[in-house]
Amino acid sequence: MNIKITADSTCDISKEIAQKYGFELMPLSVALGENDYLDGVTITPDDIYKYYEETKNLPKSGARSAYDYEEFFRQRASEDCAVIHFNISNQMSVSHNNAVMASKEVPNVYVIDSKNLSTGTALLMLYAWDLVQQGCTPQEVVDKVNQRAPYVQASFVVDSLEFLHKGGRCSATSKIFANMLGIKPVIEVKNGAMGVAKKHMGTYKHCIKRYVKETLQNYNNPDKKRIFITHTKMDPEILSLVMDLVKSYGIFEEVLETTAGCTITTHCGEGTLGILYINDGQH
Repeated sequence: MNIKITADSTCDISKEIAQKYGFELMPLSVALGENDYLDGVTITPDDIYKYYEETKNLPKSGARSAYDYEEFFRQRASEDCAVIHFNISNQMSVSHNNAVMASKEVPNVYVIDSKNLSTGTALLMLYAWDLVQQGCTPQEVVDKVNQRAPYVQASFVVDSLEFLHKGGRCSATSKIFANMLGIKPVIEVKNGAMGVAKKHMGTYKHCIKRYVKETLQNYNNPDKKRIFITHTKMDPEILSLVMDLVKSYGIFEEVLETTAGCTITTHCGEGTLGILYINDGQH
């Protein structure tokens, strides 16, 4: 049986990676005022920055319905082709529940709660692809991925609290003090939920360097096969610095760089960067 790997658009994989591995994406909804769009299809992060600059309002991201997922699955699953679909963490969106409901109506569909977001999900998709190449059955792939999901190291450093504040995720007082003290929070995914793991102080460049060093020290049992550097709109000099820094450690065989889509952009805004890898030493 053939196996197709799909995911919702929050996985933040590039078009090049999707094409290389045959991944297909289900775009989530993004609303700018009264107008609804599809993430990565009819709206991009640049549209969000422009909208915020003009209105000082954030867009609202939304899940797709069970009906939408059913249509998506029916177009891809068959007697000869199973679909293994990845969703953003169940704790962050109802997308997973809607996809599970839809999968009950379409044979040969398997839905995985990534317990993650962004390229934390993409890491599991690539692991699933590796398993498919090894000849694993759909259920074997699902079981192995679920066992490995808790070991994904997914975190980001946020330069500005502007979008977090506008989205109700930090108070005005916290924003003011963070700006005064040069605090750059590290947002980390744990047990399927996002939270502040640490707060670095200083220039963004200084904080980013500390973040990379401390992350690799604290999560020091990596799968050496690959790491993602994922970011929103970013100073090219900072991005180049991080790429060089990660490569200088000589740990990972493949360093993949991707630009975050509308979900991360909506939550965190410009100047957000993370390094993401699986920290279980299996490879």
